[in-house]
Amino acid sequence: MPHFKLMAVPDRQAGKCMPRGLAARALRLAAATGLLLSFAAGGQQPAPEVQQRRTAGEVVLTDDAGSLSAGPLAQVWLDETGGAGIEQVLQPGVHFEPEQADTVHPLRPGAAVWMRLRLLRAEGEQRQWLLVFANPLLDEVSVWQMDDSGRWRVQTAGDRVPVDRWPEAGRYPVFRLELPAGQPREVYAQVRSAIRTSVPVRLSTDVAHNQRQQLEYLGLGSAFGALVLLIVACVAQGWAYRDRAWAGYAIYAGLSTLCVMAYTGVAGHLLWPSARAWADAAPGVLAFLSAGAAVLFVRDLTAVPARNRMLGRATGICGWLAVPLAPAYLLFERKLALDTLSVYLALVAALNVAVAWMAWRRRDVVGLWVLFAYVPLAAAVTAAMLRLLGWLPASFVAQYAVVAAIVLEVPLLLVALSIRSRERHGAHVREQALATQDALTGLIAQHLFQDQLQQVVSRFKHDREDAAIVFIDLVNHARIKAQHGQTVAEQSLLRSVIKLRRLVRDVDTVSRIGEARFALIMEGVRSRAVITDRAARLIAAGLMPLQGLKPEVTLQFHAAAVLLCENPVEAGELPEALGALLGSMSPRTRRPIRFLDPPDTQPIPIQTDTSGGPGSDSELLPASG
Repeated sequence: MPHFKLMAVPDRQAGKCMPRGLAARALRLAAATGLLLSFAAGGQQPAPEVQQRRTAGEVVLTDDAGSLSAGPLAQVWLDETGGAGIEQVLQPGVHFEPEQADTVHPLRPGAAVWMRLRLLRAEGEQRQWLLVFANPLLDEVSVWQMDDSGRWRVQTAGDRVPVDRWPEAGRYPVFRLELPAGQPREVYAQVRSAIRTSVPVRLSTDVAHNQRQQLEYLGLGSAFGALVLLIVACVAQGWAYRDRAWAGYAIYAGLSTLCVMAYTGVAGHLLWPSARAWADAAPGVLAFLSAGAAVLFVRDLTAVPARNRMLGRATGICGWLAVPLAPAYLLFERKLALDTLSVYLALVAALNVAVAWMAWRRRDVVGLWVLFAYVPLAAAVTAAMLRLLGWLPASFVAQYAVVAAIVLEVPLLLVALSIRSRERHGAHVREQALATQDALTGLIAQHLFQDQLQQVVSRFKHDREDAAIVFIDLVNHARIKAQHGQTVAEQSLLRSVIKLRRLVRDVDTVSRIGEARFALIMEGVRSRAVITDRAARLIAAGLMPLQGLKPEVTLQFHAAAVLLCENPVEAGELPEALGALLGSMSPRTRRPIRFLDPPDTQPIPIQTDTSGGPGSDSELLPASG
């Protein structure tokens, strides 16, 4: 990507997003590496000896210079009315003064600052030189150069000019200088901005500028690629979990990504190069929307309304306030719009940090992750506000601090969302389990046991698949409860489940069908010996007190069983029959294991045929005589 694009609105701040595990670390590493490369490119300074090569007030440019800061080499004049043209600037009454480093010019709507450079490309040098304005706060930059015929020609770029009409399309204004070797030329630049700002400008060869552009786009591309992949991961996660929080986060992260692209000039260069008013206003409008979405997202993530009604109401109002403020930004006078945006961003940052701090104080780990995400962003937004107010000069690091903070914040917030989503998903799973499992013991619910029992009896009738059904009572549960209380009684039930599970197979169905009654379906069993062995071992295990248990409580079990091969009882009759068998046992019975007896069989009566037909007794011949 060649050359620069200017970004109009000074204060843009945005969003958040991130995947998990090794992929997340790789994405963060790629984004961080790209940003470090960008910062390295932005931090390149001209060689001191190059800046000193001046002859009779002329800056001598050589191919080995590469790139140098033009601010200290320029002279400036502030046009308060903004109406002066090149003819007025050339008049003797206009006094240009040397530019001071990091000067913040008191620009406002209508005013302009003029810069004058006298340049000389040395004899024998071949490189093409560029004049680069890398300040995203500038609205319009016009550069005047004299052609070979002695006429002044002007080129204009900036947020108020569509990028496809710039002399060099890019993220910010770049102008090619017409400098015949050995001939000194004067170059005039007029800069307009709606706010107080510095004007960082540099002279660069086309080779050095292209290399710098590639490094910057490498960093920004890594950051945007990570954000887009995170958004895709959010959408996929939301689809898998059917969780609207992930979809909301994806929307928020998408707005934030667009805001960052508009803030850095990438959107104006690549997404809407033909737009005029929208290119100038997009960073502010998207900053409102992404900041509002951030408040609402953090509000839902930390469950503020349930814990602090007043703060929850404040965050809700602040978040939805972005909806009317975003279009109002297009209508307000620019300084008022920027001041409103600054106040809103400061309020959003303060609310999010306060909400995260309160959540962390409640020992909510999600609050700590949100705090880690928003403290750097709050600091970056504060620096952007100070730059808007003209208290800080525009610089590469200050300009992209918000971008770096957002790229850091997005993954951290996704970590927080993942933690909260797992908690909510776990609660939902437990809620669903209550409909299928016993809340105390975790065994399957009674209605599911009845369904399973119906299926087992039906299979026996149709396919002769054997099965045994066993009901087990904890006989002394009521006495334990009366003597030791509800807690010990519940512990005795849990101990009963543990002992029971140790004796049954994984394929056996176990359920709790009463306060102290358990039911067991053992498919494929047709022998009383198997049932007797398991029940005897359970009874013996219950009579052995748990070592170290206070008070020492033994468990007394009774078991009633039926083999379908012996007694094919109907499913609806089985609970009543086995329950009656258990109820017939005394607490001190010596036969704690009993079976339903098979039904009594009646002999088939011998029928006598007296019809006298063939084959009857009447066919016998009568005695002779």
